Amino acid sequence: MCGILAVFGCVDCSQAKRARIIQLSRRLRHRGPDWSGLHSEEDCYLAHQRLAIVDPASGDQPLYNEDKSIIVTVNGEIYNHKALKEKLKSHTFNTGSDCEVIAHLYEEYGEDFVHMLDGMFSFVLLDKRDKSYIAARDAIGITPLYIGWGLDGSVWFASEMKALSDDCEQFMSFLPGHIYSSKNGGLRRWYNPTWYSERVPSTPYDPLVLRNAFEKAVVKRLMTDVPFGVLLSGGLDSSLVAAVASRHLIDSEAYCQWGSQLHTFCVGLKGSPDLVAAREVADYLKTRHHEFYFTVQEGIDAIEEVIYHIETYDVTTIRASTPMFLMSRKIKSLGVKMVLSGEGSDEIFGGYLYFHKAPNKEEFHEETCRKIKALHLYDCLRANKSTSAWGLEARVPFLDKEFIDVAMSIDPKWKMIQRDIGRIEKWVLRNAFDDDEKPYLPKHILYRQKEQFSDGVGYSWIDGLKDHANKQVTDSMLANANFVYPENTPVTKEAYYYRTIFEKFFPKNAARLTVPGGPSVACSTAKAVEWDASWSKNLDPSGRAALGVHEAAYKDTK
Repeated sequence: MCGILAVFGCVDCSQAKRARIIQLSRRLRHRGPDWSGLHSEEDCYLAHQRLAIVDPASGDQPLYNEDKSIIVTVNGEIYNHKALKEKLKSHTFNTGSDCEVIAHLYEEYGEDFVHMLDGMFSFVLLDKRDKSYIAARDAIGITPLYIGWGLDGSVWFASEMKALSDDCEQFMSFLPGHIYSSKNGGLRRWYNPTWYSERVPSTPYDPLVLRNAFEKAVVKRLMTDVPFGVLLSGGLDSSLVAAVASRHLIDSEAYCQWGSQLHTFCVGLKGSPDLVAAREVADYLKTRHHEFYFTVQEGIDAIEEVIYHIETYDVTTIRASTPMFLMSRKIKSLGVKMVLSGEGSDEIFGGYLYFHKAPNKEEFHEETCRKIKALHLYDCLRANKSTSAWGLEARVPFLDKEFIDVAMSIDPKWKMIQRDIGRIEKWVLRNAFDDDEKPYLPKHILYRQKEQFSDGVGYSWIDGLKDHANKQVTDSMLANANFVYPENTPVTKEAYYYRTIFEKFFPKNAARLTVPGGPSVACSTAKAVEWDASWSKNLDPSGRAALGVHEAAYKDTK
């Protein structure tokens, strides 16, 4: 991951303004510690903090076309850059960077090229010929991007809120799958898949088609010129990522540089469910496995720094981000700069335990659509910012555009949980990789019950957070929360505690509005809470709040 900052239409174009842009860009240096770049053009600035993954030697940014009339600053990876270069044979490339294709694609096709990109990305591009500019974000919002407006009429773009919040009067999260054009004004959606309409699909389930699509998604993410590994919790999703990566590593470009043994990483409290399961999977796959431990107190001590980096006060995101934040620091210390991770599967396949209560396939499918559309506010934000805090890049094969198209076209009757015939959550995915002749994983791992990351690192982690928050927030403080925080009013002491920390770093109302709200149980949307009357009494994002489903569920509070 890299950090980008771009500003257009500044009234003040002095040397002091340039110095201010450099200062703000440095707030993103954790994302890109390898190099800093800045292009200034009259009242326009494009800054970049680089994390070098592909072509570390010559791919510094901003990037240019042949005559430097097109300038682009990019955060992300373009997995199909070699195929795109074949369509651009009349162009001369100055670097080996996968992101340089963006400048040449714009030169060739104008603004209508973003759909051609296969990858995770957010970028800002300046066309010096007419002083127009565009900005775009990937389909799902794997990479973060914010847009803001200054009182002087300037328009700002940044990878993280902290780089523009002080200088913009208003700002918001840039919508995934959208492009901003200074010529046309405003945002428009470039990503228009069939599933986005939430119409219920009818394609029959084909396990081999699903398996092949996922394997392809993993293989394309092995594009790297630096050491890498896989985040392995021992759950289904991360285990499948590790199994497929391990199986195909020998045929990848990465094998030539880094060998055939895959490195895997896991974090947890000592004795936690994830550590035990991850070790078993690692032994089965014969990976070079690294276990990292943390204590509840170490996690609590990191909370303030975590909130500063992930820029949210959402409870479940903070719970899960903290162990990931601590693990990322350890991984980076080993010299690793890129990891594969398993985010996105639960949203696509209805893997959260509350999906057990989906009343019919229509509501099941609509909920998966809502969950995917909101990923940029939750799991994508967590995975990206928790790792980028230490200059580590996370790639997420489940959120591959082609894979999502395949998975979301399946008739949702196949995804529905049906215990009476042995179909647990994500059965279609488990079954696709249930190969007796050449097993990907041991059966009991393949069919292990869903554990949310914040639960799997150790149940006492969440219990410890709640106990700590109860000591920091009084009953009176919580009783008056609606007066202090009228927007997204916290309803628990834990939520109140996180909100106070967030407000210290990001006091503007625009910052508060970047965080979603509403009731949730076991990570559900507010709509899905209606599926079970008992859930309204146990509104907690932990998987253990799925009463009657999770094997270690909370007690029903009647």
